[in-house]
Amino acid sequence: MTGRWPRLRHPAQVVVAGFAVAIAAGTGLLMLPVAKAGVGGAGALEALFTSTSAVCVTGLVVVDTPSYWSGFGQTVILTLIQVGGFGIMTFASVLVLLISNRIGLRARLTAAAETKTLGLGDVRAVVTGVVKVSLLVEAVTALVLALRFGTGYDEPLPRAVWLGVFHAVSAFNNAGFALHSDSLMGFVTDPWICLPIALAVITGGLGFPVLFELRRRLRKPPEWSLHTKIVLLATGVFLVSGSAFITAIEWSNPATLGTLNVPGKLLAGFFQGVMPRTAGFNSIDTSEMNPASWLGTDVLMFIGGASAGTAGGIKVTTFAVLFFVIYAEIRGEGAVNLFHRRVHSDLQRQALTVVLLSVAAVVTSTLVFMVFTDHRLDQSLFEVTSAFATVGLSTGITADLPTGLQLLLIALMFIGRLGPITVASALALRQRVRLYDLPEERPVIG
Repeated sequence: MTGRWPRLRHPAQVVVAGFAVAIAAGTGLLMLPVAKAGVGGAGALEALFTSTSAVCVTGLVVVDTPSYWSGFGQTVILTLIQVGGFGIMTFASVLVLLISNRIGLRARLTAAAETKTLGLGDVRAVVTGVVKVSLLVEAVTALVLALRFGTGYDEPLPRAVWLGVFHAVSAFNNAGFALHSDSLMGFVTDPWICLPIALAVITGGLGFPVLFELRRRLRKPPEWSLHTKIVLLATGVFLVSGSAFITAIEWSNPATLGTLNVPGKLLAGFFQGVMPRTAGFNSIDTSEMNPASWLGTDVLMFIGGASAGTAGGIKVTTFAVLFFVIYAEIRGEGAVNLFHRRVHSDLQRQALTVVLLSVAAVVTSTLVFMVFTDHRLDQSLFEVTSAFATVGLSTGITADLPTGLQLLLIALMFIGRLGPITVASALALRQRVRLYDLPEERPVIG
């Protein structure tokens, strides 16, 4: 009706609108003069880009976080990271629980859509579980980091605690924001900084359903769900292969690993292999990495971490399902089977849709970069993939991009955090269920 706000009927629309409102609120706060170090306030584009990057837990920046933003601005960024990591609807449900101790049906539907909960009855348990797990992991990581910053780098206690808390929250939520201008390059050989952050990144990237199941059935692997088995197997494979690949390619590169001793190379290689899981920290200069390392990182970023967590990308479950679809087709099998379970055809179509929409977004955006800038294909692809997969690693070109391309990266971060299917469902004018089947015919494939 004219003059009235459109009613959001689909849970996907509510989730998209919630993220948009959070980004807008963060932009407004970051534009306040108190949020910026020095005189005056931040520009609208700088505030919008930073707010989107924080809410979408990406980590790409157009200004230097520690020097450009004041303590208030950094606190706003930290809050946006935490809210974005929880999920907007999850965070809203927590507030409702704190106020009224109950969640209505509409809130249950939207929270279920965001957390990938299969039933409405356990939404409350999932929401509270998300908060408990997040705060526990962040607290433990923050404690270790604060002790190291205080004892190993002579940081005053308040500063050490702030550094510990900020990097712990940023790590668990796979955000990649750091309070050092060179990210974590100054700690490249320090295991007490790199390993806690890497472990927090891996934990956040597993997804909350996996963490909940491991808490209940850690010693009963045969009883684990198919989702948990896929996530743990794929995560292990990609962590080992990614770390080994980066370490091997960069081993003799004097601008990255070449000048380090063997333990330092192994630590830095492992850390840099973990970060494409959508975290975005770097302990070596990403812009000086070998182009082959960039391409390998592109693949790891695009795949990302697990669903219903803080990681981005198409998700390891999507990749695994499509891999076994291809495997089954090559073997001439009529069904796709994983771990003695059959994968429903609906999930196969959904996985294919996610991958094709994601490839379309990355390829189209890379083409736009190539048309409107002089950057090479490998640089453009790296930056676009990093934004879409909400990673935050950069070859160093983001801050110097023209306004239009920075807005494109903002859109990619937004779509990547929510997922292309969620955004497409929210934008659909209507949804219909076909009540009949059309005549079948088989076109030639391949």
